[in-house]
Amino acid sequence: MELRREIILESQLESVEKAAAVADAFVVEAGFDAEFGYSIDMAVRESVANAIKHGNKLDEGKSVEMNLSSDGDEMTISVRDQGEGFAVEDIPDPTNPENLLKVNGRGILFMNSFMDEVNWSRHDDGGMIVSMTKRR
Repeated sequence: MELRREIILESQLESVEKAAAVADAFVVEAGFDAEFGYSIDMAVRESVANAIKHGNKLDEGKSVEMNLSSDGDEMTISVRDQGEGFAVEDIPDPTNPENLLKVNGRGILFMNSFMDEVNWSRHDDGGMIVSMTKRR
């Protein structure tokens, strides 16, 4: 059974909690366990926070779109902002000793560690999309 959910979020930090709550309910509805849900929760929080802060630059005139889907064996999340975009390869590696004390740059590392697959692309109408997949 395929499940899908879409939510449009305002570009304010309170939307991170709303996105996490929607994702948590979706994980339960799709029949995944708590450990799986923890990974989804962390990835959703990081990706939505990045979209709001770095993508949309807290511009409340812009929104963040989150799509969730599951076929029972895996769950895919996509998060789209309406910002200018960036090149993921230009983000400094937070594990590099010269970057260890920097506050930014850990979100992508977290997403990659909690999810099985993470891909970045530009949307045709502007903004960036991060698409993340977690397998059972």
